[in-house]
Amino acid sequence: MSCGCSSHIRDGKDIVDHVKSKGKDKLAPTVAHEINCECGEMFTLETVVMNCPNCEMTYAVTPCGSSDFHNIKLAGIKYA
Repeated sequence: MSCGCSSHIRDGKDIVDHVKSKGKDKLAPTVAHEINCECGEMFTLETVVMNCPNCEMTYAVTPCGSSDFHNIKLAGIKYA
């Protein structure tokens, strides 16, 4: 994405806001990571901004950082 996002993104909400502002929220991540949600649901992160299918916790990662599981952040219930 070459967005320089690491300089101003502090948390999951910032990631969601930034990625959506660029129109990139429907992109698939580089790696389809398996997410173990706080509610206990396991699901595959199919887009860089996605809600848990059970509790709707929003998970987000920038497209340019999506290869690393540790870059995926929580943004809050139904944030996206």
